[in-house]
Amino acid sequence: MERADEVVKTEALHHRVIGGMRRVGGFVLDQLYPPVCLGCEAPIAASDGLCGACFGKLRPITAPLCRVLGLPFEVSLGLDALSAEAIAEPPPFGRARAAVIYNEVARTIVSRLKYGDRPELARFCARLMAGAGHELWGSDALLVLVPLHPSRQRERRYNQSGELAAAIGKLTGVAVDLHLVRRVKRTRQQVGLSSDGRARNVAGAFSVHPDLLARLRGRRVVLVDDVYTTGSTVKAVTRTLLKGGASEVDVISFARVVIGAEMPI
Repeated sequence: MERADEVVKTEALHHRVIGGMRRVGGFVLDQLYPPVCLGCEAPIAASDGLCGACFGKLRPITAPLCRVLGLPFEVSLGLDALSAEAIAEPPPFGRARAAVIYNEVARTIVSRLKYGDRPELARFCARLMAGAGHELWGSDALLVLVPLHPSRQRERRYNQSGELAAAIGKLTGVAVDLHLVRRVKRTRQQVGLSSDGRARNVAGAFSVHPDLLARLRGRRVVLVDDVYTTGSTVKAVTRTLLKGGASEVDVISFARVVIGAEMPI
């Protein structure tokens, strides 16, 4: 018994030493590289955050909203209210949710995450996405990223959607599958394309893992992306998943374009 107690005490001491070293290391890094705002790079107290001015410019998407597309309403129309867009063109997925409206601050964060070699920004985005998608989480859910073509992922070094999915998984406890969907066609960038052009651009661009059903094990897919613009990409991935045998797909993104709001695209 004494030997077991000694082992427990030794392990506890080890954990305290490691924890102390990490805190000291973090302090040293903060002194050498003080935390800065993810938006404007002004000095802030803690890392992975925004200054008060930039945070105040973010526009969170909250209820009331369209129960399918997650578009915000100016006034409450009821829990089952649908937006005109959802009625005119019902999407193949069940529900889409986003944390913030795509404006200048959101654009800066997404741009640095995607193109600025800043994968750590996913932690900030994921904290907001975890709250925005609270209806989507559960043991019956599986987080799946929107894939990049292998050549593009080599260029960027990582997939921003994969970083977001991993960070959300840590916060919510929802399992993540990084390989359920593959991009088999290298498409051009969606920026600057019309809605029809975006849809044509991603048509036939995706395929599913041959063991999709075994990997799903009956769970709902929650598709993770950075920005929902026209929805062409997530719709194409959803159709591919449904064709492959998935029974239900939802979508979560950090930001989404809202007509009538500031749209720096």
